[in-house]
Amino acid sequence: MGSIQTNISYLSITPKHNTMTEVKYQPDGYTTVSTYLVLDDIQSELDFVTKAFGAKEIERIEMPDGTLVHAEVRIGDTVVMMGPTKDEFGACSCMMYIYVEDTDSTYQNCLAAGAKSMMEPADQFYGDRNAGVKSPGGNLYWVATHFEDVSKEDLTKRSEKMAAQHN
Repeated sequence: MGSIQTNISYLSITPKHNTMTEVKYQPDGYTTVSTYLVLDDIQSELDFVTKAFGAKEIERIEMPDGTLVHAEVRIGDTVVMMGPTKDEFGACSCMMYIYVEDTDSTYQNCLAAGAKSMMEPADQFYGDRNAGVKSPGGNLYWVATHFEDVSKEDLTKRSEKMAAQHN
């Protein structure tokens, strides 16, 4: 997608009142809760999520000098927004839990994209096979494939059994 260059400091926006017939309060393609990563290096994280998860860049805003001030990618059905650190707040690491079709191959993609392994793929008592990685930018990504629907009763039994094994 081409660059959208905007000089934010010179933008003058006059808010328009939102009515039910004019504009949706939530843009199409966005969920109610959206992830916004505050990063020291936006481009590095963009490169990582593109290689690791096949993320598609859907928005990029740069200053006239080329400084990247906002980016958005779509991973599956979810938009992840990214912005730079500012004086009033620094980088914020986060952890995302991402459902994928194949945990093992996605885990390998993450490692090939420069991630550090936090946990190798393993089947979990709650019905997910998951693995954990840390991106070069310091964010944690847990990738999971759901393989079993577990009833609340079985989930309770399994979690109690696991807790007993760890005591």
